[in-house]
Amino acid sequence: MDEAFWALGRGTGVVALVLFTVSVLLGILTRSGRPLFTLPRFSITLIHRNVSLLATVFIVIHLLSLLADSYAQLTLVDLVFPFLGAYRPFWLGLGTLAVDLLLAVVATSLLRRYVGQRVFRLVHWSTYLMWPIALAHSLGTGTDAGEGWFLALAVACTAAVLAAVIWRITAGFVEYRGVRRAERFVGELPVLAARSGQSLDASSPTRPAGSADPTVRFTAGSVVRSRPTTAVPLDVHGSPHQLSSPVGRRP
Repeated sequence: MDEAFWALGRGTGVVALVLFTVSVLLGILTRSGRPLFTLPRFSITLIHRNVSLLATVFIVIHLLSLLADSYAQLTLVDLVFPFLGAYRPFWLGLGTLAVDLLLAVVATSLLRRYVGQRVFRLVHWSTYLMWPIALAHSLGTGTDAGEGWFLALAVACTAAVLAAVIWRITAGFVEYRGVRRAERFVGELPVLAARSGQSLDASSPTRPAGSADPTVRFTAGSVVRSRPTTAVPLDVHGSPHQLSSPVGRRP
């Protein structure tokens, strides 16, 4: 029976590591606001949440299976307080620390409405610390850590997360919230001008304050005033670029 619990613990640990890697990648992609192939942003957000929940389920199975295994020698205290275990206490403690961070992220996600956006984001940033800790735990205490397939999997996950984090901190990364705020500000410019009692076109005294100027175009970065076009009368007797003179008058 211990062999079955040990195999279940090993398998769920590997699957949880892969799922958390995918969750980190989807989280960064969600912040960018960019689509994934044909999936819109709200679909990516939904997949990110479901993958995170699925990874949490595998972590719970991983802990329960190792708790039932007599060879692992785990106790309930070891699942909460790090570096107290009898089997490889340091590497096991890293796994416990990652679980504690995971519990904090899950708790703030469920209580997001009550803790506020700032606390939620601050705790959510700990996932960038939780992932390498979980990877180090897998390499230090995992039974398959020395196997070639697991090392290749760890290298692939590390390369993917590093590439996503580097993209996240570069200037080419544009957060969706920043773009949304800029668009909202541009859309509120006419309303702000109307509330201030000033016209958008100060050179036109006949235009009431707050009225729309057809020569003003709003862009994401600035307000551009285009040159108004003047209708040119068409002379039916001559060139369309010349005005016909009234009869009896000198041109």
